[in-house]
Amino acid sequence: MTQPQQTNAEVELKRNDQQYGDRLTPPEATNSADRANFPSRVRDHLANERTYLAWMRTAIALMGFGVVIARLRYILSPDTPGTGYGLALGLLFASIGLLTVLLSTYHYFSIRDAIDTHQYQPAGRWVVLFSLVIALLGTGVIYVLFAIPSRSRFPFLD
Repeated sequence: MTQPQQTNAEVELKRNDQQYGDRLTPPEATNSADRANFPSRVRDHLANERTYLAWMRTAIALMGFGVVIARLRYILSPDTPGTGYGLALGLLFASIGLLTVLLSTYHYFSIRDAIDTHQYQPAGRWVVLFSLVIALLGTGVIYVLFAIPSRSRFPFLD
């Protein structure tokens, strides 16, 4: 008598049970299909967390860059023309960094809920919006750098 063929989900479940034991088995899983999908769900949540941490690093970098730009005005001579925008640009960077913290935290929890309810749909609008904001901030940095006269830009080279 021949053995019945195992489905891919059952083979995957057996391999995961052998490799990880009961650590990956959700307590609410009652059938093999639910148990087989659990590692995928875990990977989705871990990917969501990695994305959240990447946004946090980006926010910290923006805030740090804002502080550097705001403090840079103290290095330059006060009578140097065109240095009045450094503080405003630095505050703008720091504010965008703080806003990134708030939006990414909201986004993390909304994606977590969408993964749990199996309703996740990737949204590209945040990526486009954030890219535009960073492009505008980069344009502001370039403007501030070139607004400073060339002789005072690098006084140690004179």
